[in-house]
Amino acid sequence: MDFPSIPAAFAAQLAAAPDALAVDADDARLTYRELDERANRLANRLLGLGVRADEPVAVLVERSAEVVVAFLAVVKAGGCYLPLHSAYPLDRMRRIVADARPAVLIADKAWEARGLPECDRIVVVDTDTELPDMPAGAPPMPDDPLRLAYVMYTSGSTGTPKGVAITHGGVLSLALDPCWAGSGRHTRVPMVAPYAFDVSTYEVWVPLLHGGCVVVPPAGDVDLDALRRLVAQERVTALHLTAGLFRAVAEEAPELLDGAGEVMTGGDVVSPVAVRKVLDACPGLVVRVLYGPTENTLFTTQSTWRAPFEARPTMPIGEPMAGVRVHVLDEALNPVPDGEVGELHIGGDRLARGYLNRPDLTAERFLEDPAGRRMYRTGDLVRYGPDGLLEFVGRIDDQVKIRGFRVEAGEVEAVLAGHDGVADVAVVPQETSSGEKTLVAYLVPGPSGATPAELDALARRSLPDYMVPSAFVPVPRLPLTANGKLDRDALPRVDLTGPVVSRAPGNAVERELCGIFAEVLGIPEVGVDDDFFDLGGQSLNALRLVNRIKVVLGVPVRVDAVFDDPTVAGLAARIAASTGGTPGSRRASRQ
Repeated sequence: MDFPSIPAAFAAQLAAAPDALAVDADDARLTYRELDERANRLANRLLGLGVRADEPVAVLVERSAEVVVAFLAVVKAGGCYLPLHSAYPLDRMRRIVADARPAVLIADKAWEARGLPECDRIVVVDTDTELPDMPAGAPPMPDDPLRLAYVMYTSGSTGTPKGVAITHGGVLSLALDPCWAGSGRHTRVPMVAPYAFDVSTYEVWVPLLHGGCVVVPPAGDVDLDALRRLVAQERVTALHLTAGLFRAVAEEAPELLDGAGEVMTGGDVVSPVAVRKVLDACPGLVVRVLYGPTENTLFTTQSTWRAPFEARPTMPIGEPMAGVRVHVLDEALNPVPDGEVGELHIGGDRLARGYLNRPDLTAERFLEDPAGRRMYRTGDLVRYGPDGLLEFVGRIDDQVKIRGFRVEAGEVEAVLAGHDGVADVAVVPQETSSGEKTLVAYLVPGPSGATPAELDALARRSLPDYMVPSAFVPVPRLPLTANGKLDRDALPRVDLTGPVVSRAPGNAVERELCGIFAEVLGIPEVGVDDDFFDLGGQSLNALRLVNRIKVVLGVPVRVDAVFDDPTVAGLAARIAASTGGTPGSRRASRQ
């Protein structure tokens, strides 16, 4: 059945099973009727504050049932939700709010205490005195599939994040795609991704618009132990993991996925070795590899894999989903022969309206296909493989994926160029010895100079942690090709294996931790005072780190402890305090 809007599709599920569980969270378990009434009250509150059709409403709350309530309320009020990433520095949130100009900011008291970006009207949902008295009936709102449903901000090459404006029709095309129906595998879906990441479109709307349930884990990092509990205790039927997290699960604990019907992965190159390890451990599982830019409502192509699986050189990104058109074109926008490399262009029902308040950028990226229909120029180079599936080859520009997030090097360069001590800068991706991508900044010093510590602090004030370079390298000039472009091959490669070992371990726990640090980071040695993140560690490495500590030392350590105490000495002190001494090594006891 075709629906004209997200609220209309939700209303059909509400009518079919009003007492079915819609949201399962620590702070609330909501039936479809209860979710509808809470969303209606908030929607009526937003309308009373003057929210109009297509107007952004910012959302900044802890991961909880309130996320789902807020998203549904905003679309019921006719606005489009603008999720703010909780990991963003306040300065970046302010820039996004200044660009989007939301009518209202929906927040909770936890974020109110931390500090909110400026907005004329703010509704703090857990303390707002008018909200409980709002009508519980749905506000009247004309249905229109072309109305905006949400705006998702991604990295921008000019130094400013850009907002991708997605319509109700795009969300419905994704959520009601036939691939989700009939299997029963998408009935209990957890919100693993940050809700400001576009995977939340799947995690919220696919279960809700099929009569299923959104499972909301507690706020905080979702580590391997949390994933294991989700699958085992919350009866999760399907979940999405970024390619990096999927690889970490495959390497450390692939068996934790046993019991889920399906795991989806994408957002970056998917390792075929990881797919094999997961399917070997969980032969009843379906692995779905997905590809798609934010500009085409999350997912564009897919391929599914089951055991027995023979690892192949690369994992294809698959074939188009329902309602999606793909074109592999050359520079003149002519189709290339099968097997040859061209740029992927996408058309169909899921295309974004464009970039919010950026008609120039919209006109640059959204073109006409040979039939006069809209299509999006992805910048991704692809080809058709011999099996007829699309294969990802690379990028034609400076965009890179870090931990599943899209990063434009130009945005990082613009922040660093704002320092008086930087005359010129280039930011390029580099792969670490553990296979993770990270960023390296090459800087031509200005007259006043700038230390790496100053530049790191500047970046952290304005950029999320995944966009902060792992190294800052001074160079006398940036090398150029004969065409005047940056010559990346001429830049000095940075040794990301870390500095000379700072200090030797002083006890058995420190020795084990030094070994675990080195193993996870893929480097020869680590000293007790070396910083995990200065050595190239990232949040996905941190997941592996805490899992290895638990396996080897038998001590649970939270991921946030690694961020608070990122050295062997710091973690050893935490472990000693939590165990009342020094724990024994399980590795030693097996020898």
